[in-house]
Amino acid sequence: MALLSTPLDTFNSTPPVTKAFAITLLVASLGYQYASFTATHTEGKTPLHLEWLLLYPGWWIYNPWTIVTCVVVEPSIFALIGSLIFTIPSLRYFERLWGTVETIKFILITTVVSNLISLAVNYIESFIFGYPEVFLYGMAYYGTMALQAALLVAFTQIIPEHQVQLFGFIKARVKRLPMAYVGISNVMCILGLQSPWILIQWGWLVGWGYLRFYKKTSADGATLNGTIGAETWGDRSETFAFVHWFPPLVHGPLGKVCDFVYDNVARLKIIPGHSATDAEGGSYMPLGTGPGNTRAEAERRRAMALKALDQRMANNAASNASGSRPPQPEPPAPGHKRSGSVPKRPTETSSPTSGQGQS
Repeated sequence: MALLSTPLDTFNSTPPVTKAFAITLLVASLGYQYASFTATHTEGKTPLHLEWLLLYPGWWIYNPWTIVTCVVVEPSIFALIGSLIFTIPSLRYFERLWGTVETIKFILITTVVSNLISLAVNYIESFIFGYPEVFLYGMAYYGTMALQAALLVAFTQIIPEHQVQLFGFIKARVKRLPMAYVGISNVMCILGLQSPWILIQWGWLVGWGYLRFYKKTSADGATLNGTIGAETWGDRSETFAFVHWFPPLVHGPLGKVCDFVYDNVARLKIIPGHSATDAEGGSYMPLGTGPGNTRAEAERRRAMALKALDQRMANNAASNASGSRPPQPEPPAPGHKRSGSVPKRPTETSSPTSGQGQS
């Protein structure tokens, strides 16, 4: 019973959005795999339901729901296992940190926007190179790759220096994992496997953009201006700037390009308003607010957020264990003198005569 209770307790303690996403992913993927296997071996042809579960650029206008349904369909059993191992525990962690509403917004924005960008790229490729049977009707997008890349970006935001061990022998810091995943995507796209590997690149960009500029944050600890309980939009710290995804060698020229793009996008009100310390490239700052101060403020902000999370978890654990505590002894009466107390020493001005008179 102990072995059976552990997965059950884990399932019961999983937040609702993560639980619903895991169940939908498991049912949709296994159902799709079973239906595809059965139809292929009995009818000898590709099943028709590929068009109304997966996202095909040429058919999405007739099946618009596939922009969402394709996210929870993994045609490969190995991809499904990978999603269950990484995506579900990561969502479980962030839902406890962000809450239900922000987790739903994060999933929908990173996956739907990434799918729409992929559709636009396929239509552009079909317009330039032709071959609509390849770019519009021969490629299908599916799976949680975009969401996985966005989750890696989120981990980089909160624990960038944390070191993880992959496959038992590869050690890497969390902040290196998103670009490693994007590098794998680049290689697979060069080899001709654009679908679905290009979703990793869009998930990385969309996830960073949302966390950088749009995500609503309720600060339990101190914010950048020192207030308590304020609400901010995005993470404008210098350590989370776009240039820090790339080697220091290209920070100079890339920072100028990023600052130019950022200033124009902010002027068009596409992103929320910014302050003078939000220069996106990090290549220039106003006087008195150098990168060192911004970095220190960002690290202090993250440390206080993690401290607040640990305190909240400790309070929850204490409240759960309060029912099993033994009763505490009652405090002594106000006039009662404890046996272990040390008597007062007589003062130097007191005399034996005066002491006897008082007795």
